[in-house]
Amino acid sequence: MISPRATTRWGFAKLEALLDTIFPPAWNPIYQLGGLGFFYYWVVVVSGIYIYIVFDTGTTEAYDSIQRLTLEQWYLGGVMRSLHRYGSDGMVLMMVLHTLREWSLGRFNGPRWFTWFTGTPIAWFVIISGISGYWLVWDELAQYVAIRTSEWLDWLGIFGESIARNFLTPAALDDRFFTLLIFIHIVVPLLLLLVLYIHLQRLSRPQINPNRWLAVGTMLMLLVLSFLKPATSHAPADLARVPGSLGIDWYYLFYLPLIEATSPAATWAFVMVLSLMLMAIPWLPPRARPEPKATVNLANCNGCERCESDCPYNAIQMWPRSDGLPFEREARVDAKLCVGCGICAGSCPTATPFRRRSGLVPGIDIADRSVAELRDQVDALALAGNGRVMVFACDHGAIPEEDEATGTVTIPCAGALPPSFIDYALSRNVADGVMLAGCADCNCHHRTGIVWAEARIARTRDPHLRARVPRDRLATVWADADAKAKAEKAVKAFRARLAALPPVEPKRAAMEDVEAEPNA
Repeated sequence: MISPRATTRWGFAKLEALLDTIFPPAWNPIYQLGGLGFFYYWVVVVSGIYIYIVFDTGTTEAYDSIQRLTLEQWYLGGVMRSLHRYGSDGMVLMMVLHTLREWSLGRFNGPRWFTWFTGTPIAWFVIISGISGYWLVWDELAQYVAIRTSEWLDWLGIFGESIARNFLTPAALDDRFFTLLIFIHIVVPLLLLLVLYIHLQRLSRPQINPNRWLAVGTMLMLLVLSFLKPATSHAPADLARVPGSLGIDWYYLFYLPLIEATSPAATWAFVMVLSLMLMAIPWLPPRARPEPKATVNLANCNGCERCESDCPYNAIQMWPRSDGLPFEREARVDAKLCVGCGICAGSCPTATPFRRRSGLVPGIDIADRSVAELRDQVDALALAGNGRVMVFACDHGAIPEEDEATGTVTIPCAGALPPSFIDYALSRNVADGVMLAGCADCNCHHRTGIVWAEARIARTRDPHLRARVPRDRLATVWADADAKAKAEKAVKAFRARLAALPPVEPKRAAMEDVEAEPNA
């Protein structure tokens, strides 16, 4: 039986593949849901500041000021109000999609629990911000939202006086209420920004901005929507009568129909149970197997800081030297943050397979996916035929089928491969060409693995690939795990390219072993 998580992942994979046919990978919105969420947040903030400048607090002034903004200044103020409305809806949509996608990818347990756990308060702050915003318009919808929400809050019995009593008669409501509302509507988004900052603390270089052209396209979409379907108000609120037919914003006001259909108690139970279940997901069965951790071997660590710089999860920090060796600092791994991606081993200058005079123990390595084991797997390959292709394949990407001319060695992430292994496989005549296979472009499971791998190959990031390695014997393919056909097609095309090249020079196969890092 296919699990709900697998079904959700399949749906996202199909959507990602479809959008990849429309946009370049760097523009695919599914790969940048978090960044788009931040973008919508800033759209809401900027438009909200403009609205605040012209907003008047008061039982009648609030509605009138919004109407003037919407109708008399439709070309600017009306657009700002619509941007505020649609930006808010977009933020909720990105938040929901981002949560579902991370869940489908299994990125919620182990060291990632903190990021997932702090996501639930974000949802609460977003919803509270939206609800308070609806109250400020003070039209019939705001009246309905205010009465039903205050009754819902009163059920808790934690307030000194009933909130709903403020809406019994027109005389019961005064201007101070709107002053309080606008204070809440400003403070809650600021608290939301603080929680978002906390949410990202365990990520290195978090993506808080979408691709520039994706942001431009998103902004144009919002502007077009704002002109074609501008946000408008219902009739002004009147506490002396019951509002008639209303249009509900399901993004923010989903709880109101639930209250009408059940009761405040049932709605509170639903919301609290759902929130607790979301926060508890990292500890619910089935539990993922423990991830291997990176370990530091101080005897081979010179404190170069590359592992700390490349770690996507802030799991490595540099500390003053503790073993007396003549280096200033040493790397230390926080096992609670390490996800075992191996990117640190790929960045270590001592993780070179050419070392033979001493054991292959780099300054930093993965416990059960060591660099020495990786070299043993490469040495054990016995490829035959024309166009022999050695594939280093990421666990989370598409892995091509093996045959007598194609050998595959899996690695935790494309960024976990020390570039000297490419040189090693070619110089030892293990293969005629080396291919590095990983997740879909701009969709690395470990965030920065593809970026670092490409930078090392391009010789713009240390440790880089040696200049002597012929680039025509190296290929990359970035494909999702479900896009196996794409990876195999890339292997066939690479093999055809290799067939047109002259044979590997014998002098490369006879290169002597070296003790030092060949990239140095």
